[in-house]
Amino acid sequence: MGMNWRGLFILRLCLTLALNSAAAEANYDPLALPSGTPVKSMDFTVTDENRQRNLPIRVYLPATPAPAPVILFSHGLGGDRSGSRFLGEHWAARGYVAVFLQHPGSDDALWRDHPIGKRVINLERGASLDNFLLRVKDVPAVIDQLTKWEREPGHPLLGRMDLQNLGMSGHSFGAITTEAVSGEAFPLNHTDFTDARIKAAIAFSPSPPKTGNAKTAFGDVKIPWLLMTGTKDTAPIGHTTVADRLTVYPALQGAPKYQVVLANAEHSAFTDRALPGDRQPRNPNHHRVILAVSTAFWDAYLKHDPAALGWLKSNGPRSVMESADQWEADPK
Repeated sequence: MGMNWRGLFILRLCLTLALNSAAAEANYDPLALPSGTPVKSMDFTVTDENRQRNLPIRVYLPATPAPAPVILFSHGLGGDRSGSRFLGEHWAARGYVAVFLQHPGSDDALWRDHPIGKRVINLERGASLDNFLLRVKDVPAVIDQLTKWEREPGHPLLGRMDLQNLGMSGHSFGAITTEAVSGEAFPLNHTDFTDARIKAAIAFSPSPPKTGNAKTAFGDVKIPWLLMTGTKDTAPIGHTTVADRLTVYPALQGAPKYQVVLANAEHSAFTDRALPGDRQPRNPNHHRVILAVSTAFWDAYLKHDPAALGWLKSNGPRSVMESADQWEADPK
């Protein structure tokens, strides 16, 4: 018996949807930027009254005034809100409000205006448990303030942020901060720093827990994570090895997960410039990969763009990588 008109209609509809989806995925380019008004940045200070703590932030705004998903970024040890600007500008140009936090106590005050010998001592002291605890409390304080500003008449951020679609990211000490507020478990001290308002996370130079094991720490993460590291991604302070960084990805169990490992990328590959002690020449394609894959990840999980998710699931990431780079994906 032949297929009736209803069956033919459904079949044609399914084929049309499949073709449209394939076309959208083929045309998806996370590196493409709109022409026109350049990205604008604005500096603010968040005051956490409960802790009497002032947090400088830099906000990169997209050209369009409509509410946009929000991405937070936490700098590494000795950094500040101006670091990794290449990320903030690209993400904002792609339609995100990118908020770069500065964490007093582990920021550039550790080394700026200090003699060289004192800088290393200060940086080692800055990588402390006390500063970790300050950082993980900085994140919800900033989200709380953004929520108020988004509704405050006359504020420059009024109506600019879609805080229902919020991502968290960070590099090095900022990656440790990101992991802690995005689902990491701390069973030994029965502490939970997870902020449920965070819907997806990127850790640049991730780290396993200092105590316990990675599976215990990360096995119950419930939101999508993207990890990025390099085959020479070590840091002089903290002594985290490349092998350490690679333990995080297999420990993630239930949620979508992705990992980029850039060939010959040092710790500074995820920053704007080389760091003292770097030995490898910087590879311009590393930033291209970082921007492309991070943008597709945000588009997939903050904008819920099926073309971006298809790009991640298919050959998209490999199309921007060099042959020695590594890519793993488990979108569930």
